[in-house]
Amino acid sequence: MVCETIKECLAVEGLGEAFTGGFLGGLAAIGVFFMVLLIAAIYVYSSYAWMIIARKLKYKKSWLAWIPIANISMVLQLGGFHWAWVFLILVPIVGWIALLVLAIISTWRIFEKRKYPGWFSLSMIIPKVGGILYLVAIGFVAFADKRKR
Repeated sequence: MVCETIKECLAVEGLGEAFTGGFLGGLAAIGVFFMVLLIAAIYVYSSYAWMIIARKLKYKKSWLAWIPIANISMVLQLGGFHWAWVFLILVPIVGWIALLVLAIISTWRIFEKRKYPGWFSLSMIIPKVGGILYLVAIGFVAFADKRKR
């Protein structure tokens, strides 16, 4: 079979769809790769920030900031709650909401211990930009030291 144009050859053999599908698949794979990379970078940043905050508050097990779920119990302990409240994560919806409230209260107390406004902890519940504001807030609390006047 001889094609007169490239378009005919691609249409007849089905290579057009294969090329388009392969291109879109490759583009999707690149997008997924960068999303995983972004999530990993955010996790490393937040874990490191919480580890520094725990060290500055003289918490003996600051390395818990790197372990999922255990980092929540560390934040609860730093905020004055018992670590066992972390088991609320096993109760769907109601437990998650209760744990979120405890986490906000804990971060409020932690921020005030570090001499920063407690209301910075409310940044995690602001829609759309709350996650970025929360990362900025823990960055200030961890890495910027308030000067004594």
